[in-house]
Amino acid sequence: MKSISITGSVRASVGKNTAREVRAAGNIPCVLYGGTDLLHFSASEVQFKKLLYTPEVFTVHLDIDGKQFKAVLREVQVHPVSDAILHLDFLQMFSDKQVVIDVPVHITGNSIGVKQGGKLITKVRKLKIKALPADLPESITLNVDTLEIGKSIKVKDINVQNVEILDSPNSVVTAVQITRQVATEAAPAGKK
Repeated sequence: MKSISITGSVRASVGKNTAREVRAAGNIPCVLYGGTDLLHFSASEVQFKKLLYTPEVFTVHLDIDGKQFKAVLREVQVHPVSDAILHLDFLQMFSDKQVVIDVPVHITGNSIGVKQGGKLITKVRKLKIKALPADLPESITLNVDTLEIGKSIKVKDINVQNVEILDSPNSVVTAVQITRQVATEAAPAGKK
């Protein structure tokens, strides 16, 4: 999985006023949890652009006042009107502990059903998975070459080695639906 590096500094105090001052200085207040103690820190807003404004998923290499941590982004708090980033939560990763993250689904191939006039519908863009950090995939790729009209790929049909998919097994990820044109062509003459 791809990694991104972020450099920050420990926040001496926490609270609304301190967070407001941190944001005014062009930084974002953050917290790292999952280790022995909570670690409150801040980092410049510019460093988070590649992490936040992309459909890709990254692990994060945090350098906070010289201490190194591996983490994943857990939560983003955004201002309801301005969409400004207010706060970020990170979960510390350990090589022997499984991590839960959302990874994007990539669809590849040309479906038989689409060639016959059907329409490919992707209902799930990300899947929630659980795995050890070494086994985390960047994405889950599904090939739809053999998908016919009326058929679908469900979560239970997906198998990724050393990864547990936590979404409902019966959730449809992608499907080929019949179109109105194909349905009327298939209808017997006189029953239109």
